[in-house]
Amino acid sequence: MSSERRVLTPQGEARLVTDRARRPSATLLLSHGAGAGIDTRDLEALARFLPRQGITVVRLEQPWRVAGRRLATAPATLDEALVAASDTLRVRTPLVVGGRSAGARSAARCARQLGARGCLALSFPLHPPGRPERSRLAELRDARVPTLVVQGEKDPMGRPEEFPDDVDLCVVPGADHGLKVPARGALSQDEAMALVVEATLEWVVREVTGTR
Repeated sequence: MSSERRVLTPQGEARLVTDRARRPSATLLLSHGAGAGIDTRDLEALARFLPRQGITVVRLEQPWRVAGRRLATAPATLDEALVAASDTLRVRTPLVVGGRSAGARSAARCARQLGARGCLALSFPLHPPGRPERSRLAELRDARVPTLVVQGEKDPMGRPEEFPDDVDLCVVPGADHGLKVPARGALSQDEAMALVVEATLEWVVREVTGTR
């Protein structure tokens, strides 16, 4: 069952939606991208299934979204809200910070400051579409904590083969930036989300909690 509350950040009111594990071994704090909220298919799948496996999932809806605006505010403001939201959690389990797209960038920028034990980057926007020369790889590296990148095979903002070999990568076959897969692809949409959940769970256990 989900619970939610509003928290005050330097950018205004944000919303935290928590799906709590009965006996949590880790807490995953996730924020959304620049074009959608916390109800994207990947964030919802993680919030639905990971608590059953002992991982509490907290989704942060950024102040710009809570206020009803259609466009995200500047990257630094996303970081401010993420830090403020994290400060209200007071978690007793290892913290993993993550997000999708712009939220993944923010998580990477803030991971060390938040004392996170890991960073989950869903659909990391390695570069703007069609502009591979404008790489954001340094931003991903700067997380300086164990990081899992979950990337669609056909993501125009960074195909899997564009990432260095040493990046811990889960590839979703046929998926685009929204991790949507084609109707006649190798995986159904449900199977694709199951892959995201299973890869995240295995990585958290291996890199963060060591519980299995």
